Amino acid sequence: MLPAADAFLPEITFQTSRASGPGGQNVNKVESRVELRWHLMNSQVLTEEQKQLILEKLGNQLTAEGLLLVAVQDDRSQLRNREIALARFHALLLKSLRRPKPRKATKPSKAAVRKRLDSKKIQGEKKANRRKLE
Repeated sequence: MLPAADAFLPEITFQTSRASGPGGQNVNKVESRVELRWHLMNSQVLTEEQKQLILEKLGNQLTAEGLLLVAVQDDRSQLRNREIALARFHALLLKSLRRPKPRKATKPSKAAVRKRLDSKKIQGEKKANRRKLE
């Protein structure tokens, strides 16, 4: 199971910049955009199996160096954006570590097959009755 988001804090770095979202003139002065950076392969919290699973699922979202970036500029507050980034990061990891339930192959019932073939036969007869008689 995945540890709590707090366990990843020593491995995460935050970078701030000016946001382009809501905030009026505040946007021009305050660095409220938060970018969370986390290096997958250097993580001490996850097992090698978990790292491989995340690499398979989130491979296209990682940089060439293996960094996972989560950028948030939803709120005017830098602190709130940081909390949102952490929540998104944790949700992303949870989603990538969840294994899908294996699909069981099923067959249609005999009654369903019979019903389908009967409806095809009725449709065919309908179309046959529309043809010109010679």
